Amino acid sequence: MKRRTFIEKGSQTALGLGLFSLAACSGNTTQEEEAAAETTEKAKKMFFNISLAQWSLHRSLHAGKLDNLDFAATVRNEFGLDGLEYVNQFFKDKANDAAYLADMKKRAADHGVKALLIMIDGEGHLGSTVDAERIKAVENHYKWVDAAKYFGCHAIRVNAAGKGAAEEVAKAAVDGLGRLSEYAAKAGLNIIVENHGGYSSNGQWLAGVMSTVNMSNCGTLPDFGNFCIKRGEGTCEEEYDRYKGVTELMPFAKAVSAKTHDFDANGNEVNTDYKKMLQIVKSAGYTGYIGVEYEGKDPDEVAGIHKTIDLMKRVGMELS
Repeated sequence: MKRRTFIEKGSQTALGLGLFSLAACSGNTTQEEEAAAETTEKAKKMFFNISLAQWSLHRSLHAGKLDNLDFAATVRNEFGLDGLEYVNQFFKDKANDAAYLADMKKRAADHGVKALLIMIDGEGHLGSTVDAERIKAVENHYKWVDAAKYFGCHAIRVNAAGKGAAEEVAKAAVDGLGRLSEYAAKAGLNIIVENHGGYSSNGQWLAGVMSTVNMSNCGTLPDFGNFCIKRGEGTCEEEYDRYKGVTELMPFAKAVSAKTHDFDANGNEVNTDYKKMLQIVKSAGYTGYIGVEYEGKDPDEVAGIHKTIDLMKRVGMELS
């Protein structure tokens, strides 16, 4: 990334010097030329920024090859990005450890990386149809709202899971998300829900829940690949159309997840048409961060993340 940035900047400098020389020979630079140069420069800027979801490195983190405290440095030094998305399971027992959280915050600041959100798993079902279980799950998330506020994040990502009929779980999720969003509002944070399996991977169902909650700090995190509603052994038995799903969830989006698994020889993701998907995101008026979430096995995590970033930049430039 750094080598490519150096080459691009070098090329831009050389081009700029060439244009300056031509202008000097002709006497001056016209307003039309200046406007054209400004238009060209704007065209190089994508409509979104790129961040890295910590789950992209989950194998390295689980194996002890990468420590959670070194994630911020990796985001900046290996991938040249300035935004990160934490996953709570990699510091699950540290939510109330002030010294540890301070170290995380300092390392992110030292490397010029912004913590955008924390993805929360394993804290209970916010869509549980059992009142006591749902309320307990809501309270379990409070500490992560507090941690996210301390980091300077704008949100925590939660799951709208529950057991029962779709209508019953939807009603329970509205209650659970509403309660949690009320708590988060006091901290100025958003509660965002990812399509993450079960009913939540049905775009229409989750959009309906969002509309019913109807709170400005409760939104979605559309994931390009998580649209398996019913999973069997090693395969998806029922899958929702990913393009339809993202289209339905984008009106509520406060973050977006760029899921990748496999690439062809031209660097395209074989499961998702990125030009079509990013056009959906752009058409919704979204201009925030899109988080890289590579889940493939070949190539390895680092190479897969780089391929995802390259793909997003290539398509992002085409659409900008």
